[in-house]
Amino acid sequence: MGGKIITVGAIKGGVGKTTLALNIAIARALAGRDVWLIDADRQDTASTALAIRGEAGRQPAIATAHYPDGSQLRTQLRHQRGKFEDIIIDAGGRDSTALRAALVLSDLVLVPFQPRSLDVWAVADIAALIEEARALNPELQALAVLNLADPAGTDNDDAAAAVADYPALQYLNTPIRRRKSVANAAGNGLSVLEQTPRDEKAIMELNTLMQSIF
Repeated sequence: MGGKIITVGAIKGGVGKTTLALNIAIARALAGRDVWLIDADRQDTASTALAIRGEAGRQPAIATAHYPDGSQLRTQLRHQRGKFEDIIIDAGGRDSTALRAALVLSDLVLVPFQPRSLDVWAVADIAALIEEARALNPELQALAVLNLADPAGTDNDDAAAAVADYPALQYLNTPIRRRKSVANAAGNGLSVLEQTPRDEKAIMELNTLMQSIF
C-alpha cells in the first residue's frame, strides 16, 4: 500500500504541533485514507487524544502508536509503513532521537511556528536538522506554516518574512489562526471538520492547508 509519510515537527513546544498533526490525520481518514498516527513526543498527547476518540466510538478510527525513541520509531516504521496509505508523525517539542529519525524517513516535514520572535528563532534550529537529514534523505520536502496565528496585525507578516531567511524551508501561505474551536475539538480527539457547532473559518483554513500539502 505504502503511502506518504509526513512529520509535523518543531524544536520548540507550544506551537500547536500535536493539534495540527491530529487535524491532518483525521482529515485524511475522513477522506477515506487508511491512516496511522505515530506519537513520537514523550508527552504522549496525540495518543491520549485518539484514546478519547476511541472511547467515544467516533468513526473513522485512527490507528496510533507511541514511539518516543528514535531507534524504536525507525524499526517500527520500516516494518509497518506498507500497511497504511498515510502516516502522520507528531514529533519534537525538542531536539530528540525520534524527531531526527522521523526526518530521515519522511517524505515531508511540516514545521508549525507562532508569530513570536522566540518561535521564529527556533525555526533556525529545525532548519539545521532538516539540512542534516537531507544528507540521508535528499528528497525530504520541508514546509513551514504559521500556526496559532493572530487574527489581525502585522506580527503574522513579520514572522512569515523572517522564515524566508532559512532556505531549507518553504513557507506555506496558509495560516491556521488561533481559534477556541480548534483547541476544543482536539481535546475531544476530533478535527475541526467534525466539531459542532461548525466553525466555517477554521474548516476553510484546514482544508486550504490540506490542499497545499497533498
